Amino acid sequence: MAPVYKIAVIQLHPKPMRIEANYAKAVQFIKDAASRGAQLAVLPEYHLTNWVPEDPEFEDLCGQWEIYLVKYRTLAKEWTLSDCSEYGLSVNPQSEALFLESTITARTFENTCAVIFVNAGGAAGSSKSNYAGLSRVAVPFAGALGEETKDSREEGMSIVDLDMRHVEEAEANYKVREDLAREDWYYMYRHGKKTEREKL
Repeated sequence: MAPVYKIAVIQLHPKPMRIEANYAKAVQFIKDAASRGAQLAVLPEYHLTNWVPEDPEFEDLCGQWEIYLVKYRTLAKEWTLSDCSEYGLSVNPQSEALFLESTITARTFENTCAVIFVNAGGAAGSSKSNYAGLSRVAVPFAGALGEETKDSREEGMSIVDLDMRHVEEAEANYKVREDLAREDWYYMYRHGKKTEREKL
């Protein structure tokens, strides 16, 4: 039987340059996650400082990473809704959210895996937040899990039961890894190794 993991995706709203306050808030979320049985807690990148590289003290605060490395092992990449080009936003103001939602779920199918995606969230009640949020655990068949954060741009936390049977069943059904391993795989992409057919 495939294992089931309980994952906490913590969509923290980091206050700019408030490293101790952000750390204290992260600890509260982690303790809450642990009390709810989470086996893994994931925080967004720059959750201690926020992303303010123009602040003259930003580099010095980032230099304190070793102090927090002992306490944190996993950081996720922060994406904001401003990552999209002006053109993309003119076509669809929610195009960055569409990209995240579509790509993360697609990756679970094409790689027969689970994806744990954690992003920074905006302050509660802020309608003008530029933070994407949308933190989730995604698996084949079910798609996005994490009711409190998967559709939210605000700070929050989801506790998710990650049932690896979804991944096993996806491979059994779609046979992606089996197809990739075949010498006659029709896409002919061989990770640097050319088949006889490609050499012709």
